[in-house]
Amino acid sequence: MAELGGGGGGGKKKGGKVRVKKSSTRIDMTPMVDLAFLLLTFFVMTTTLNKPQAMQINMPDKPKEGDEQPEVNERNVLTLVLGENDKIYWYIGITDPKVEVTNFSATGIRKVLQEKKAENPKIIVLIKSLDEARYKNMVDIMDEMSISSMQRFALVEITDVDKELVKESEL
Repeated sequence: MAELGGGGGGGKKKGGKVRVKKSSTRIDMTPMVDLAFLLLTFFVMTTTLNKPQAMQINMPDKPKEGDEQPEVNERNVLTLVLGENDKIYWYIGITDPKVEVTNFSATGIRKVLQEKKAENPKIIVLIKSLDEARYKNMVDIMDEMSISSMQRFALVEITDVDKELVKESEL
């Protein structure tokens, strides 16, 4: 509260004006801090955290000893070999294949997958990875399979024949 300045006796001083003593203003921040913590608590309790997204892969049952494996025509098999420097070596068939090289761009492996699926709807894709390939390449090729709507594909261990085919294509 403000006080009026003045001496005792109730009369005016010489000089005429009565000055008011200014007191310093003080703001109590306790309600503001309470409000901030209430809002923080509200948003923490009502927010949901992002759940990690994972691609669902349905794995086939292991064959029993008496089961026969179905015969597959080699013209229906497209083999992708993931190499170093984001290269993909691909070929169709098993006997005397012609190895070609592409990359992960939209005009690369996606175009190959779409063309081969249009040519042969029964196509089966075998995905193999060299030791020099990165994990990111495997994730990218799985994404390309999903984008291209390829329903029949398998992750297969690479063989020495595949490694030789890749070496020959690099020459």
